[in-house]
Amino acid sequence: MPSQFRIPQATIDGAYGAIMTRVARRMWGKVPDNAYVLWHNKPVLKAVFGFEQKVGKWSALDPHLKTYAEMASAGVIGCSWCLDFGYFLAHTNGLDEAKAREVPRWRESDVFTDLERDVMAYAEAMTVTPPEVTDEMVAELDRQLGHAAVVELTMMVAVENERSRFNSAMGLASQGFSDVCELPLAEAGTISR
Repeated sequence: MPSQFRIPQATIDGAYGAIMTRVARRMWGKVPDNAYVLWHNKPVLKAVFGFEQKVGKWSALDPHLKTYAEMASAGVIGCSWCLDFGYFLAHTNGLDEAKAREVPRWRESDVFTDLERDVMAYAEAMTVTPPEVTDEMVAELDRQLGHAAVVELTMMVAVENERSRFNSAMGLASQGFSDVCELPLAEAGTISR
């Protein structure tokens, strides 16, 4: 289902727009739909893109765990755009596609380690309203990952909440990014709890 833009899709123009479009096409093959929404407020757009560049440099948390946490959070929110794009990023970053494909049904799948399950349970617990994070969850993750990685994990889930809630509120849906992957994402929908 294509995006149902809740505000009109902006026309990306000008020098900055040309650069942004060229970079997006080089990195992802096309311009993400959220850029057409963010273009309506360039200070917000520039702040978001600047922040995302900084987020991309964080490295205390294993990239597989980061991907699973982001996708689990997006699934709780029901952001098909985020699941589609997350799967595409897992593919382009050389992560295990078969495992990434299983994130929406991680509870039933037998491909994940106990640590990966703990990370996805934590991501879901952070994402629901009200949050269901417990002292025990944090203590166990801290024991297994260390302070720096737990802080990064927590912030990554918070960032994914921002992304998913923005994209969902603006009516953005799967854009077909995962179509280039070997194993297409079966269901870009919600994760059942």
